[in-house]
Amino acid sequence: MSESGTLVIRLGYRGAGFAGFAEQPGTRTVAGELRRALETALRRPCELTCAGRTDAGVHAIAQYVSVPVEGDELRLPARRLMRSLVALTPDDLSVQALYRAPAGFSARFDAISRSYRYRIVASDARPVLSWDHAWWYRGDLDVRAMDEAARALIGEHDFKSFCKASSAVDKPTCRFVGSLGVSRVVEAGEELVAIDVTGNAFLHNMVRTIAGTLVEVGRGHRKPAWVADVLAARDRTAAGPCAPAKGLTFVGVEYPRLTLAPWE
Repeated sequence: MSESGTLVIRLGYRGAGFAGFAEQPGTRTVAGELRRALETALRRPCELTCAGRTDAGVHAIAQYVSVPVEGDELRLPARRLMRSLVALTPDDLSVQALYRAPAGFSARFDAISRSYRYRIVASDARPVLSWDHAWWYRGDLDVRAMDEAARALIGEHDFKSFCKASSAVDKPTCRFVGSLGVSRVVEAGEELVAIDVTGNAFLHNMVRTIAGTLVEVGRGHRKPAWVADVLAARDRTAAGPCAPAKGLTFVGVEYPRLTLAPWE
């Protein structure tokens, strides 16, 4: 029996040109582009597992993808494999790092937590460098009120109110949010409102619906205490709108310590 293990790829992508991560017939997807590159580099069919499937238009700077490998593939030089994958992938997809994990490792099921940042430009002035990865909200937002409202969502709760209704039918909707905060940040000289959230897993449209709900508070249409009522309702119609996909970025995944080692 040949030696086996897992190749793990840390991946970034600009979401505008993709119909999401997961492969779909007749559409351009992150998984489709990466799979074709891997199959060319390894000269065989490949099955990919990702840490979290992002929707159309959502970006990532730290998506993780696992691929079972064996035999001579385990001894491929990192520099050669990295250069091959970079050459074989399009400009809006970035292979950032390669890791080695034990056989049976899953980028999805072995993940401890996942983190996202939702960016908003709250200004009458059109954003410049953040145009492609932030929601331009033409007005002011009360960031302190948004941060206060967000605290009601920290912990383990039923987040059915924040899930796309069709995706919640006959499925468990309880999730654990370890941290959630709203702050003003400056990136590349532009002031943004950042919603940062970390949890064990997320429902379909959950982060974007949280963002849309918190904006309702920030614009003064709702009081911070309203968010707790939305959570308790367990009804999608109780929450705010789903914020635009372009503002959301998948920013990180935590795995058990010492699980991943650099591919050398």
